[in-house]
Amino acid sequence: MHREVVNAGILGIGACMPERILTNAELEQMVDTSDEWIRSRTGITERRIAGQDQATSDLASIAAERALADAGTAPGEVDLVIVATNTPDMFFPATACLVQDRIGVKKKAGAFDLAAGCTGFVHALAVGSQFIAAGTCRKVLVIGAETMSRVINWEDRSTCVLFGDGAGAVVLGPVPAGSGILAFKLYSDGSGGPHLLIPAGGSRRPASRETLDSKLHYLQMNGREVFKFAVRVMGEAAEEVIAEAGLEKSDIDFFIPHQANIRIIEPAAKRLGVSMEKVLVNVDRYGNTSTASIPLALEESVRGGRINSGDHVVMVGFGAGLTWGAVVVKW
Repeated sequence: MHREVVNAGILGIGACMPERILTNAELEQMVDTSDEWIRSRTGITERRIAGQDQATSDLASIAAERALADAGTAPGEVDLVIVATNTPDMFFPATACLVQDRIGVKKKAGAFDLAAGCTGFVHALAVGSQFIAAGTCRKVLVIGAETMSRVINWEDRSTCVLFGDGAGAVVLGPVPAGSGILAFKLYSDGSGGPHLLIPAGGSRRPASRETLDSKLHYLQMNGREVFKFAVRVMGEAAEEVIAEAGLEKSDIDFFIPHQANIRIIEPAAKRLGVSMEKVLVNVDRYGNTSTASIPLALEESVRGGRINSGDHVVMVGFGAGLTWGAVVVKW
């Protein structure tokens, strides 16, 4: 028997940012860098840092509760929790399970983490939408949450200036045909994996005195290669997903790129022919919050009244893996 595919859309959105602000001026006292150098090369002026008592699940839970309230959805209505993160509370249990228990989602709901680098939120949106499209779930909670400050070497000036902490969440549910998530495209190139990684702590290089002394449990990045990769794929992915949705670039009202670096965002916008007035940017205030960056920018824009019903929004991410992906949403 043929079953009609159900469109999935965003019913509610929430965010959580730590209170602690770390400015470029403070970083000047920690490593050999300067405010001018950071701003001119990244566009970042400050970032948020989680408190000592805050883990990824704490930020994720607050963002999730705010998204549920915004959607008018009770925790007991949620069928599935997906947490996209690169900084889980621990290897297992999944951070999604911790969130599920903390916010009161029903005991028999599904819950799992998704790891796709900074592209994780885009992947999680795609995965969650398919559970709704298949009729398996009615309400799916999708969260992008990070405490990147926990995996940064604060003596490495090439990476410690870039990242921040935060969480963003959305509630997915059925929406009328022609609205919601119109198309998505997901990509990977594992040959680029060595360009962005945490070398130790897994089964390949378990924790040892040697790995600790060598600081192999911190993020390492080949910035030049990641930059070249990002500039190339951001515009390509956006163009391909727009075509997949049957739209033209002129139909796009807003562009939300992964907030990694303003020097990556600007070329992508230029390729799409989108003015920077239509590009949603918060990298200056939050830095690179990895999986949280896209939902945080989306939440700010919805709450601020910039995105309204009927707007076409393109979201594009890229990150470790290497992975990249894009999604088109009709609000």
